[in-house]
Amino acid sequence: MLCAGRMKLETFGILLVLVHTSAACEFGPFPYSVTGIVCRMTKPAALLLNQETAQVIQAAFRNAKFPNITGERSMRLLGKVAYGLTNIQVNDLSIEQSEVELKENDAIHVAIKNVSASFKGTLTYGYAGAWFLQLFHSVDFEIESSIDLQINIKLMCQRDQVAADASDCYLTFHKLTLHLQGDKEPGWLKQLFTDFISFTLKLVLKSEVCSEINFLAKMLADFVHDLAANFVRDEDISVDISLASAPLIKANYLESHHKGLVLYKNYSDVFSDSVFSPSLLTESRMLYFWLSEHNLNALALAAFLDKRLVLTIGGEKLQALFEMEDTEAQRKAVQMIFQGTSYNDSVAKVWSVAHPQISFQPEGAVVKSLVAVEVSTLSAGEESLMLLYMEKEITVTVQAAYTEKKLIFGVSPKKNDPSIRNFLHTMISVVGIPEVISKIGTALTSLMNSKGLNLFEIKNPEIITRKGYVIVQLDFSFPDHLLLDFLEKRL
Repeated sequence: MLCAGRMKLETFGILLVLVHTSAACEFGPFPYSVTGIVCRMTKPAALLLNQETAQVIQAAFRNAKFPNITGERSMRLLGKVAYGLTNIQVNDLSIEQSEVELKENDAIHVAIKNVSASFKGTLTYGYAGAWFLQLFHSVDFEIESSIDLQINIKLMCQRDQVAADASDCYLTFHKLTLHLQGDKEPGWLKQLFTDFISFTLKLVLKSEVCSEINFLAKMLADFVHDLAANFVRDEDISVDISLASAPLIKANYLESHHKGLVLYKNYSDVFSDSVFSPSLLTESRMLYFWLSEHNLNALALAAFLDKRLVLTIGGEKLQALFEMEDTEAQRKAVQMIFQGTSYNDSVAKVWSVAHPQISFQPEGAVVKSLVAVEVSTLSAGEESLMLLYMEKEITVTVQAAYTEKKLIFGVSPKKNDPSIRNFLHTMISVVGIPEVISKIGTALTSLMNSKGLNLFEIKNPEIITRKGYVIVQLDFSFPDHLLLDFLEKRL
């Protein structure tokens, strides 16, 4: 039977290896070449997140399903003594200290010190005496414990996404005291069963608690992935955030590299010429996002194909556009276009005729596009009449900032363009394009807030553009109880 059992264990081990191998990811010889998005979390951010660890550990203890513990032992004079612990559950739990350390190329080491936990349940025991005397009894019990908990969390790639493995988990018991029927005084019965069950109980607690922690770690990794995937998805436009290489653990930061390919209906993005290098990011801020110029261009194309780069202006805003200058030339232009028609009966439409091209430079994001403007009347009972239609190649430099939980774009039209002297071209370049950009900023702010960005307190964000890429770096405060609320909804 021992041989058969060992063969079963070996077979099970082989199956586990096969499952793990099938779930692992394969990367090419140059993984950075397909990297479109990079996320770097430095040690200060890890320390901040560690403050939430206590809630996760509490959830692990609270939700662990402790099995009944049974055993028996032969005793002199008393005969065979059998016991069973049932209905084991956590009563009280407190955590004194939690520490985190990043072990380079290895794991995230979390040390939870002085976990005071109280377990309650029912102890049933019975024994047959040497003179055929039989006694059976049940009492309530309480176990007071003091535990140190060590967890080594490894990050890996499974199903093309970051996965967490917290199976490397250890419990060290400094105290494990059994009380029966609330009696805190030592007695022969308590001493007897403490000696019987303490070793088995430690094994059960370690197995169940560590198993629950590992389960929660995997769940939280999936939660972060789903949160990120939802953040970069809006209707038919989404971004593929599958991994481009295995996650990195360094002494001062964690880093993950993602493909960042844009997905839109039948459009599929291809990218294999990334300029990313780890040296492009520093370690002075808590969180970094590196974005490739290619991926932002692909997003602009998807927005263009989805007809999102369109703005309609009417009423007072339209009037403000055409009356931005009080000159004779301007008044003649307005009279020629509207021919006495009221602004309230007119509408202007501004849109990109072609896919906007985005290039990142130190001074900002340079956007080039063929822009069209159409002004029409909207008289009641009559078909709309086009008063003006014109197209113009526009080049603007956009600087982005995030302040007071709003995304703000600043626009600088290209200098030394002789057509800027023309009133209508000026209207498009100097007024119309900034109006479109401001609308995009408002829409993106609303979209990001709908994904939960406004829950975070973002501190001193910086958006830095360089040739071919942009870096977003920031510090942040973690939303209160975000992980706990998530766990409570899932458990």
